[in-house]
Amino acid sequence: MTALTLINPPGLYDSSPNAYSQLALVPAGRRLVYVSGQGGDNPDGSFSADFRTQAASAFRNVGIALEACGATPADVAKITVLIVEHDMEKLHIMQSEQRVLFGAHHPAATLIPVPCLALPGMLIEVEAIAAVA
Repeated sequence: MTALTLINPPGLYDSSPNAYSQLALVPAGRRLVYVSGQGGDNPDGSFSADFRTQAASAFRNVGIALEACGATPADVAKITVLIVEHDMEKLHIMQSEQRVLFGAHHPAATLIPVPCLALPGMLIEVEAIAAVA
C-alpha cells in the first residue's frame, strides 16, 4: 500500500525548512488514527517549568501514542500544536523537538498560540492524525 504523499506545491510557500508540508494526501484503504492532544507532562503527570523539556515530552508522548496503535511517525498526516505565550524562540524549540520524532518526515501542521492550556503549568500540546495501513 502506498505511503502518505506530502506536498509543497508550486505557488505556495515551501514550508519544508520549517518542518511541515502544505498538503498530506492519504491513500485509499488507510485507517485514520486521531491522537488526542499530548501535553509536555512526565509519566507521573508533572510538568517541568522549562519549555524545551515540555516540548520534548509532548512529542515523545505522541510517539508513544502512535506506537500503541501500530502507527509510526511516518504515518502522521497532520499535527496541530498549541503553545502558551508563543514567540519565535518557542517556535524554534518546538521545531527542533518535532524533528526528533519526525526526522525528515514533515506532516501538514497548524500552530495555534494560546493564553493557557487545560492544566496549570502546561506550556505545549500536540495532537496528530495518522493514516495506518
